Amino acid sequence: MKNLFSVKGKRVLITGGSRGIGYMIAQGFLEHGAHVYIASRKEDELRAAAEKLSEKGPCVAFPADLSNGQAARDLAAKIEEREGKLDVLVNNAGANWGAPYQEYPESAWDRVLSLNVKGVFELTQACTPLLEKAASDENPSRVINIGSIDGIRVPMLETYAYSASKAALHHLTRVLAMRLAPMRITVNAVAPGPFESKMMKATIEQFRDAIIASVPLSRIGTPEDMAGIALFLSSRAGAYVTGTVIPVDGGASTR
Repeated sequence: MKNLFSVKGKRVLITGGSRGIGYMIAQGFLEHGAHVYIASRKEDELRAAAEKLSEKGPCVAFPADLSNGQAARDLAAKIEEREGKLDVLVNNAGANWGAPYQEYPESAWDRVLSLNVKGVFELTQACTPLLEKAASDENPSRVINIGSIDGIRVPMLETYAYSASKAALHHLTRVLAMRLAPMRITVNAVAPGPFESKMMKATIEQFRDAIIASVPLSRIGTPEDMAGIALFLSSRAGAYVTGTVIPVDGGASTR
């Protein structure tokens, strides 16, 4: 059971890694000896994040708009060129859109579903050969999809496309887990509750007390909470876990 939770030397690609939950996960992997690649759409912000993360370990930035299938294939090709294989793919990039029911636009559905569901499928599809090359029976490769408790329960806010996309992502996780298991690739989803991410910043600032009151553990999630679940799923400790959706929410989804 030695090194049960080790990810040392693993090659990890994290989308949406320049901020929020993606940044938290990237920081956790780097602090435990992994080699990390981060991708997102905003190049300046991405490169600044990679420079900061590089203080903790090897981190490389690859700009990519992952709502585009060709961009997903190009990103996989860059990983193949540098590494030849991939141990862990974290599909974290996502979009949200809030608007009243009667005003909710068609463009919101197009944008949110394109990135949160189709984009995850296309990047996973493009990276599957790289993941398969790194996999073994004892140490499968891992795909971790970042869902949301809004895909488990009805959200307080009017984010129709977002909550529907995360519910779809949770089910896509189960479908991919069955499909990729013969290739020795596990696929799991993490469903975060309230965390100090850019996407939740305004909501937490406005409703902090009410949000904390809705969480049985009575606090907002920390970077350690998010990094911890990703490290577990990516280490030997999580090698026999696949097809799961794990809420990391202080118990909020039980209410």
